Amino acid sequence: MRQFFLAPILGALLLAPQAAAIAAPSAALQRAQDDVQRIMALVSSGALPRKALVEAQAALDEVKDQEILSAFLFGQIANEELTEDQATEMLAASQRSVERQETKVNDVQKQVSAGAIAQTAIAPYLDDLARRRAIHSEATERAELILELASMVHAEADLDSLTGIFGDDGRPVVERFDGDGVFLNAHLKELLLAFEKQFGKPFPVSARGETALHRSLGFDHRGRVDVAVSPDTREGVWLRAYLESMQIPFYAFRGAVKGKSTAAHFHIGPSSTRIRRAD
Repeated sequence: MRQFFLAPILGALLLAPQAAAIAAPSAALQRAQDDVQRIMALVSSGALPRKALVEAQAALDEVKDQEILSAFLFGQIANEELTEDQATEMLAASQRSVERQETKVNDVQKQVSAGAIAQTAIAPYLDDLARRRAIHSEATERAELILELASMVHAEADLDSLTGIFGDDGRPVVERFDGDGVFLNAHLKELLLAFEKQFGKPFPVSARGETALHRSLGFDHRGRVDVAVSPDTREGVWLRAYLESMQIPFYAFRGAVKGKSTAAHFHIGPSSTRIRRAD
């Protein structure tokens, strides 16, 4: 899967007031939680206005979302180790981060319009908003990759129900080729080189071996590869011919199944087996 180069965005974000949440999220979270409790008591006693508690809660929400982004976007965790829930959580956190900053920008803009502060005062808020939107874009891109992989995994889990189903164009949703039943690392290396030579770009592997998604559904995906290539594209037609010529087993998923999220892709290797669990 694609690698993510976030160093420029991270460097910019570390200049923002929320940098501590990224540098030491656990410590920052504890401080934010303590602040909410402390300010809640002061508001209850009348020592502080309720607005102070709203601001403290917003700061806590910010730290929580930065922890999520630190773990699932900025961290070293590979795409293959993220689950659907984590990808969705990451995307929601980045969206909330943008929305909070948009609220701040609107509030400052009102003060500028009222003549309470200078126009130049809004610049840092706009810069921070731009950074957050860039981060949200990265989170969206990564989440889409994870959810696409999840769709592939679910399609393989639904293999029995998809077999024998035909699309509107009359072609089977899933095509199977057993070959000689063997798919080795040596086969994959040769395939990577052949594809890149043919198309001048890397082979679009979505999942190589085990992933968190496969494990969550109880599948042993070791020795298998999922590839984000539609069987009916130029790359897909070439891939099918190559695999058949090498007698490498595969399943070709066309997708487009009503009521199911089934990403078009190839599963290369024998079908994934169910993981045996101890009673």
